[in-house]
Amino acid sequence: MKHVLSMLVENRQGVLARISGLLSGRGYNVESITAGVTTDPTVSRLTLSCTGDDAVVEQIKKQLNRLIDVIKVTELSSVPSMNRELMLIKVNAQGAQRGEIFQVADVFKAQVMDVGHDTMAVELTGSPDKIEDFLALLKPYGIVEIARSGIVAMERSKKMPDPAAGAQPAPGTAAQPAPAEPGPDAPQH
Repeated sequence: MKHVLSMLVENRQGVLARISGLLSGRGYNVESITAGVTTDPTVSRLTLSCTGDDAVVEQIKKQLNRLIDVIKVTELSSVPSMNRELMLIKVNAQGAQRGEIFQVADVFKAQVMDVGHDTMAVELTGSPDKIEDFLALLKPYGIVEIARSGIVAMERSKKMPDPAAGAQPAPGTAAQPAPAEPGPDAPQH
């Protein structure tokens, strides 16, 4: 099973090397690691994509939490989250194929970045599934080169309760019935 971990770490030299060394030294299967500074310049966010069963991922989290530079580790696979990836792909494109590739790019809201004599380069940002679907449609044209960023992810914001669903009474209190509407035969004041 695929898992996505988000980490907040101290923004210091060597932190990424220590984390990748810890993971590779224990033989964990890491698909991608992305890193970037947060709103606090002393803290970076790392997003780690890995495969394995729940026990393996739990062990990875424990190992990461032991590192002194790691502030927080969150498994985003088990909470509502947003995942995005960037891919640049260069494909063979000659004659009528160019129009077809432009159409595929348009459907996926991808951007054509470069058009050469025999090739086209396209940029796509989206969920990993969207990236894979786009890649599968372009394979028949002949892929010349691919560059992928790896996943960046963060937890979704907490949502307000839906007022249409009705407010839930506070714990320990009973719901009060709504006052009855006067019927058509009720006396008028």
